[in-house]
Amino acid sequence: MTEDSPHRTDGESAEVDTQQTTEVDLGRTQEIGPAPGQQPLLPPREPEPTWWADATAAQSQPSSPSRPNGPQDWRQPGGHTAYDPYGATASPRPYAGSPAAAPASPAPSSPPAGVGGRGPGWLAVFLIAGLAALLAGLGGGLLGGWIGSTDRFDGLDIGGGSDNGSAPRPGAAATTRPEGSVANIAANATPSVVTIRVEATGGDGTGSGWVLDGKGHIVTNNHVVSAAADGGEITVVLANGKQSKATIVGRDVSYDLAVLKVERTDLKALPLGDSADVVVGDPVIAVGAPLGLDSTVTTGIVSALNRPVTPGQADDQSFINAIQTDAAINPGNSGGPLLDMQGRVIGVNTAIARVAGSSLGGQSGNIGVGFAIPSAQVKITVDQLIRTGKAEHPVIGVVLDRSYQGEGVKIGEDSSQTPAVTPGGPADKAGLEPGDVITAFEGKPVSDPDALVVAIRSKPVGSTVSLTVVRDGKSRDVKMVLQGRSD
Repeated sequence: MTEDSPHRTDGESAEVDTQQTTEVDLGRTQEIGPAPGQQPLLPPREPEPTWWADATAAQSQPSSPSRPNGPQDWRQPGGHTAYDPYGATASPRPYAGSPAAAPASPAPSSPPAGVGGRGPGWLAVFLIAGLAALLAGLGGGLLGGWIGSTDRFDGLDIGGGSDNGSAPRPGAAATTRPEGSVANIAANATPSVVTIRVEATGGDGTGSGWVLDGKGHIVTNNHVVSAAADGGEITVVLANGKQSKATIVGRDVSYDLAVLKVERTDLKALPLGDSADVVVGDPVIAVGAPLGLDSTVTTGIVSALNRPVTPGQADDQSFINAIQTDAAINPGNSGGPLLDMQGRVIGVNTAIARVAGSSLGGQSGNIGVGFAIPSAQVKITVDQLIRTGKAEHPVIGVVLDRSYQGEGVKIGEDSSQTPAVTPGGPADKAGLEPGDVITAFEGKPVSDPDALVVAIRSKPVGSTVSLTVVRDGKSRDVKMVLQGRSD
């Protein structure tokens, strides 16, 4: 590598203010009809005066006043207001029993034609009340069903947000923007991209990840979750803010990949593309949570392919045959997907280059040079992690001399502790010896030990590969079958 070395993109979470949920009062159903022991809705009726049978006697009384203009004229002696409870058009008259009331005459056996009789009885009142209660219950049930089906109250997170609520849904651009546009792809992809928060004694941090399948598997980088491997808490935050605790299914340092699992089966998986079909100049989209800012989308192109990248140090070093991109990638993007223009995952964002001596809080920001693990490698490693919890790495069985400065890569000399060529390994079977110089792998020149390791680890275990080897000034090509080894 040059002076610009790759740097991982995990970072600490930025604080984000969230709005509090407003409580919604749906209201209460009004009671209809009197409750047991209460007064009836209508006052008890006094015996009805037989005014319709006393028309002759009424003519002998002083004539009733016509309807006045002022409200005071409607008051009769004794403070009662004269009114006709059945809507008759007769002139106002005093209540029976008031000082101005005319003496009652014997009532006829039936009222005159056209005059109403008694009002609705108690049976009718109870029937009306029962019908109203039935309608109210039916309406409440329909309202509750509509709320549940439309998820209108999804924001009322009574349970605190953990393992609760529906899965995220695509944004508006999924239907309002042309298929294949950046907006359309982003709207469909962001519900499947998650933010990963890690709390551990070794330090807290955030990263990104994406949904692999419908069984709750989440893919991310090993360096995002490694601090919690021996004790800690991992929280997966969905695009709609819902949170789920996650466990580590398996992780691999060499490929910098890890698989988590959450107890959900309703998350939509992202489709996996083939990185072997990618060419330089293809447009790409990076999605993740840089600096803790979830659901962030950036775009760019594929800048280079098969770029040997070895982020990390010592026992945490990874060997990646990376896709290089100029899509903006920052700390926190680690583990997020790199998408093609069909919305398929063609890589997992894992590292960025930094200018030597420049950093922001110990980590550099985007300078337009980011790296992603190719999906072809992701597919192989993730499958192994889910099945066995660990991954196999292809090896040829040699120890390289990192102090060698000449052309090619030199196999080291035997030491008292470790032989330079592993007995029975692929290199031993192919006839390689300590001191041999490897100048090409699969026909491509190699000049750096890490580049050779990256090239070897980009191949599946069991693959047959060819190497060009120089010994005593003579060059020859050899073939060998890669063996697998688990760290």
